Amino acid sequence: MAESEETPETNVEEVEAQAAPEEGAAPEETSATETRKERNAAKRAAKATPAGPRTLEERLAERAAHRERNATQRRAYRGKQKAKRAERRASQPVAEEQHAPEHGPGKPKVRQGVVVSDKAEKTIVVRVDITRRHRRYHKILRSSISLHVHDESNDAHAGDTVRVQECRPMSRTKRWRLLEVLERAR
Repeated sequence: MAESEETPETNVEEVEAQAAPEEGAAPEETSATETRKERNAAKRAAKATPAGPRTLEERLAERAAHRERNATQRRAYRGKQKAKRAERRASQPVAEEQHAPEHGPGKPKVRQGVVVSDKAEKTIVVRVDITRRHRRYHKILRSSISLHVHDESNDAHAGDTVRVQECRPMSRTKRWRLLEVLERAR
């Protein structure tokens, strides 16, 4: 037992002796003669705590110090990121709002389409064609919707191109009204 206790102390002393450069030697010479393995062993030995279990208070204090160091680094990093974002935002031109200018908040939507049916009294059915690009695959997608539109004077006929505006519900399906006939059918 006595021999095994002496062996670790001797090894630690040898590693420390190897890790500590000689007073007259320059640091470059030391790094050139030592291998990477020896340098890493020296670093581990320098960090090594005295043998034996640590108390709960010591472990908690070490953990608190570690967390405080991490928090300080994190705060500094986030501060730099925030400054970068603010600088980038200041250098860019002012972005316009996402909605179309013709119908912002409080303004009714306006659509343009072709009259499909005018058989009902004071009602027309308008087909509005929608073309958009898929967000991920960037393919052009075409679809259409049918709107039931209130036409007070039965002005529009099948095939006409019309402009319609959103309004209060007129019936179960009618929520649009005719603004104007843009182009008559031939």
